[in-house]
Amino acid sequence: MTTIEAIVLGIVEGLTEFLPVSSTGHMILTQAALGVQETSFAKVFLVNIQFGAILAVLLMYRRRFLQSLDLYKSLIIAFIPAAILGFALNDFIDSLLQSVPVVALMLILGGIVMICADKYFNHQHIIEPEVTHKSHSENAYVEVPKPFVPDTKQSFIIGLSQCFAMVPGVSRSAATIIGGLTQKMTFKQAAEYSFFLAVPTISAAAVYKTYKGFDSVRGSDIFSLLIGNVTSFIVAIIAINFFLRVINKYGLRIFGYYRIIIGALILIGIYVLHLPLQILK
Repeated sequence: MTTIEAIVLGIVEGLTEFLPVSSTGHMILTQAALGVQETSFAKVFLVNIQFGAILAVLLMYRRRFLQSLDLYKSLIIAFIPAAILGFALNDFIDSLLQSVPVVALMLILGGIVMICADKYFNHQHIIEPEVTHKSHSENAYVEVPKPFVPDTKQSFIIGLSQCFAMVPGVSRSAATIIGGLTQKMTFKQAAEYSFFLAVPTISAAAVYKTYKGFDSVRGSDIFSLLIGNVTSFIVAIIAINFFLRVINKYGLRIFGYYRIIIGALILIGIYVLHLPLQILK
């Protein structure tokens, strides 16, 4: 893998990991567009650079992770369904990862679901202030509500929702956000909880797959992994801030339209223009 390919894949990972557009789907499509061969190291690289994106969440929300043990309890409960199902269906999921048409179809279907969810849960679209500011007249800080943490039942339901993202193109972020909306969260609360749940979910998968394929990593590959992680870390910070501003103001519908357009263009490319993207080689 070249340095340019590592940087491009790192950028795509950082941009899409926490947006409801399917990072896995975009990584598969980017890999196909770049012509990166489906080698053992390529598989390790694609999951390993997720650590950079996770580090971005840990850095940006470090205070939230130190506030209460309730958040950890909630994340453990929400993580359990994906851990069990992911282990049981690992081989089947890996086979789906090779199908670009599946990714395109799920991008479209997921986009439709997101537009419908945006309309249905519109009453939970509460625009929250982005920063806490100090009042000069009263010499006091504006009160900020205590961060919302789902209870046991809510956490488990959101965890079940996350399982839909095992199909490439669905988007873990979209699934968990919609799951959060069904549990009366605001759009911003659901988005931030999806960031938090990404930490155990993505880390566990990345550690497991990196360990399984680490024998394929050569000394010369370490630089590519480093470049990919650093790039995804920097870009993820930018993407998270962008996403929170957008979802806080516009909801999910913009991302739904984007998914439908991208999915349709891919299917047109495959079945009308006959571009060689059906199966990654």
